[in-house]
Amino acid sequence: MLGSTNQRCSKRRRRKPVQAYQAAPHSNAEERLLQQAIANSRLDRSRPADGWLSVPDGPTFFPTVEEFDGNPVHYINKIRPIAEKYGICKIVPPAGWDPPFCVNMDSPKKFQTKEQLIHRLQEGISFGDGEEYTAREYQKMASEQAMRWRDTNYPDHFATQADGENPPVIDPTESHLSSETPVLSEKVAKPDESADNFQHCDDRRQMTAENLERDYWDIVETHSVSLAVEYGNDVDTTEFGSGFPFSERGRSNNGKKDPAKVDQPEPKFGTEDFYKETWWNLNNIPSCPDSILRHVKVGINGINVPWLYFGCLFSTFCWHNEDNYLYSINYHHRGAPKQWYGVPGTPEDADGLEKVFKNYLSMKMREEPDLLHHITTMFSPRLLQQGDVPVYKILQHAGEFVVTFPRAFHGGFSLGPNCGEAVNFATHDWIHHGADASERYRSFARPAVFSHDRLTFTMANHLGEQKTLSTCKLLVAELERVIEEELRLRTKLISSGVRDVSGEIKLPNNRLDQLDEQSADYDDKRLCHACKHVCFFSAVACECSQSKVSCLRHSHYMCRCPTERKYIMIWSSEREMLTTLERGKRHFKKLEESESVNTDVESNPVEAESSGEMPQLAPGVLEDWQRHKDHEIDLKPIDSVETDIAIKNEVPSEAKDSLPEVKVESSQINLHQFVSSGELQPNFLAHKSKECSDTEDGTSSGSDSDVIVIEPTRSMWDGK
Repeated sequence: MLGSTNQRCSKRRRRKPVQAYQAAPHSNAEERLLQQAIANSRLDRSRPADGWLSVPDGPTFFPTVEEFDGNPVHYINKIRPIAEKYGICKIVPPAGWDPPFCVNMDSPKKFQTKEQLIHRLQEGISFGDGEEYTAREYQKMASEQAMRWRDTNYPDHFATQADGENPPVIDPTESHLSSETPVLSEKVAKPDESADNFQHCDDRRQMTAENLERDYWDIVETHSVSLAVEYGNDVDTTEFGSGFPFSERGRSNNGKKDPAKVDQPEPKFGTEDFYKETWWNLNNIPSCPDSILRHVKVGINGINVPWLYFGCLFSTFCWHNEDNYLYSINYHHRGAPKQWYGVPGTPEDADGLEKVFKNYLSMKMREEPDLLHHITTMFSPRLLQQGDVPVYKILQHAGEFVVTFPRAFHGGFSLGPNCGEAVNFATHDWIHHGADASERYRSFARPAVFSHDRLTFTMANHLGEQKTLSTCKLLVAELERVIEEELRLRTKLISSGVRDVSGEIKLPNNRLDQLDEQSADYDDKRLCHACKHVCFFSAVACECSQSKVSCLRHSHYMCRCPTERKYIMIWSSEREMLTTLERGKRHFKKLEESESVNTDVESNPVEAESSGEMPQLAPGVLEDWQRHKDHEIDLKPIDSVETDIAIKNEVPSEAKDSLPEVKVESSQINLHQFVSSGELQPNFLAHKSKECSDTEDGTSSGSDSDVIVIEPTRSMWDGK
């Protein structure tokens, strides 16, 4: 009996199980997304039920009229010891600052927008094209969108105002005490912990910056709403005009130069000419004294030529740092505020953000390792805090500047219709950040916006601008680094059999006084085939190709040809490079002696204040909070008050046609041609323009700015 029972149990165990319903198999892409979502759910376990973010504020500075009359680079360098610890800061101009808004809102010109799916910003997907708008059409659309959001999500907004209720505000002195939910000021009751009671408590009845910030991260993190917005980013000021008036003293790329006004005294603060000529004008600041970018004479959109930004509610500028790790300065012309987030630019903190990014989007990063450079991903500051990455926030109102520091990641979103403008600049302390950016770009084979080596040697050609021991030391250290590597690799390659053809072909001298259009165009013709680095000092080429060159690091990646077919072209001789380094060292020693003699140099009070631990409350936060605590978000369309100025400020078509255009296309020239005897003929990187005269001894008196492209490239697939 027992045996038969065991036999039945055994049969039951061996019986084929009933087939459960199975859906159609997922595609590979869907499976990857599913696995990533599961992994992210394990990473992100700390989102509070009420959605509050506890992010400390970044610093705000209030320069005086006297400070604002001066050089912004000097002022930013003064506050840098404190501000760079946050990666981001706000600068509020003094009372009386009221520049004209020069964008012609009635212009019929249209700009392309980008469609952003806010509920999918954490996925790193590319943005599609949105509609094209005139400035007026965009503002109308953005205003209507924001009002719909207010009417749908804050139906009691006006009722609470009519009842005399103050809008909810967060006391910054209390919101930084811990990582818990920020404490509301006494004007607002604290919400109940239950979600139902929270939705109906008084602090959620009005459309405020704090509530919109919570709405935004609800959408991004929980996909509570499927929302698409259109962002008018990177609008060309050479096409649509700047929000600032153009200089008449040649201080901006888009302006003009009136010889009669060049030598006139600086205009007084607040006058009409002041707004044209002040270095705080974003058209002027890249070229102001002691900004390294003043040596870049070619206009590069978004670098030394500002871009305009037309924003709407929740339009997002995703996490990124600036090209070449430059400084950036953003001015808010008109409209609703912008919510900014920033991470300090230290290697530890910047690498920490990238680590969080890679962990959260590990699947996507396998397909696109440089995804962070696409500027299409936004994730919550909470994830950074979980990864022990410090993050700070700033609310930028109209009429205020935001400055970001080298390598500092930043991102944010708009709280309604607005218009801003941004450009880059660089102080002399930037040089080592530029070196880090150059190395990083080489690892991703990403072309830089300009040659770091060229700018380094251009700085060394203007040693009179090196006025402090610390910045001169940084420059000399960078010269030593690039020269040591260049000469070491030259010796190694030549000893291995690579031919030095310096005596067989004429190469133009590298221009070191400035980076102009022709110099930039020439640099774009000598990008390394492997890492896209500008081969500024020398390049390796091979007889097998008419278009490829390589930097000295990566000549072995260029082709599989034997070494004897490769040769090196040298623009900067060893003697020239060592002479430049020696001049830099002598200038450093001169500064060192001068500093040791002058013992009465005044210390920077800001630098003294920056020593020690980070304060619990960043400088200027409380004062800024007092200024804006009763602020109501403006949802009306932006109007052009100064229409006549705006029309005059548009770049004329004939001037626009003459603006330089830099094209990064390394394969549009023939590097060399060979005759049947195998002798090397002068390559096209060595050709001179007709205007370039020769000296009596037959050597070229020109520079790389005299080089032109005179023959198009044949296809590499032609077998030629």
